[in-house]
Amino acid sequence: MTFLEWLTSSYPNPSIHGQWGVMHILTLLACIVIIVSFTFLFRSKSVKTRRAVMWCLVAIIILFEVARRIINFAKATGFTFESVLHILLPRPWCAISCFMIIVAVCANKRFLYNFISITGLICAIAFFAYPGVGFNNQYILFENLYSIVTHCLILICSLLMITLKFSKFEFKTMYKELVVLACVLTYALFEIYVLKIENDPMYFMPGNDIMEILGVSYPVFLVLYILVFALYFASFYVISELHRKKKNKDDNFKQILGIIKEDI
Repeated sequence: MTFLEWLTSSYPNPSIHGQWGVMHILTLLACIVIIVSFTFLFRSKSVKTRRAVMWCLVAIIILFEVARRIINFAKATGFTFESVLHILLPRPWCAISCFMIIVAVCANKRFLYNFISITGLICAIAFFAYPGVGFNNQYILFENLYSIVTHCLILICSLLMITLKFSKFEFKTMYKELVVLACVLTYALFEIYVLKIENDPMYFMPGNDIMEILGVSYPVFLVLYILVFALYFASFYVISELHRKKKNKDDNFKQILGIIKEDI
């Protein structure tokens, strides 16, 4: 195998069932170690330091995204408007999440951190539960490496945005995240019906893998999809609200104890 064959992923690469193999498990464990370590190391640091951590992770995402597009342009033998958009634009939900992470860190807006923490995490969970790319070939060529690294970064960034205190889930500002969700959904539909560069970027169209695994009709699948995603989305706000109430209750209790001690 030459470097060029590795870079262009043109070397013969037989398919294997690498899901939940040694490399898959070690990669997931490495992500967990990074998340826990970075949380303990940087959670109490200044905002500037915490943002520097996020920028380092974003820089790696940008590097892989730019490199992949340059390589795909170099490999292409002919160009059409559709093929150029196919290379340039983020198409599946995971690729959209990568771009949303970049946008969130650049814009430094809490509602964007909230949104990508929620949606990026579900993409990462789906990937690591049963990865359809990355670990499914005998050799880790560039395309495999790109898939593995970007999904790892989606998982790491999504959770670090929560643990490093960039996100704050509140019902009163939830409408902002819902507006972003509507924009992403509109973009997904635009990809499918107008640009025709992706068949099912958010896995809600008929005949997708999830629907086949569940073995249900499309109307039933669509209802389940909406309900499960709605519950998942809302759970971040419910858990955060319960945590704040518990914290306020504990703080009030400590104040009362302090007053009692002073009186004694």
